[in-house]
Amino acid sequence: MTQLDIDVRREGGADLILVSGPVNSYTFSEFQEKVYKSVLSSDTIVDMSKVSTLSSAGIGVLMAALDEAEAAGHRLAICRPSEIVSLALESTGFQERFPVIASPKDF
Repeated sequence: MTQLDIDVRREGGADLILVSGPVNSYTFSEFQEKVYKSVLSSDTIVDMSKVSTLSSAGIGVLMAALDEAEAAGHRLAICRPSEIVSLALESTGFQERFPVIASPKDF
């Protein structure tokens, strides 16, 4: 099992969450904790350019986080999704739910 690395920083008035590695049933709880904490208090950008796997558990976290962000009056966007992330969202039909940006400056 490969390790998931998550770094959270402030950039341009939003939280930028940089995710690297697999987001799956073994690692989703750490991903969930960081994303939920962020969306409840701030606009959030999740940079998924270095995500190697996105399972249904990870997609579930993103879907719930989007709902939580909207309820809290905040925005959530995916930045630079890796091909794996794009394919996972497309194959589930959820790609249209998420704003996708090329750079945090586009938020």
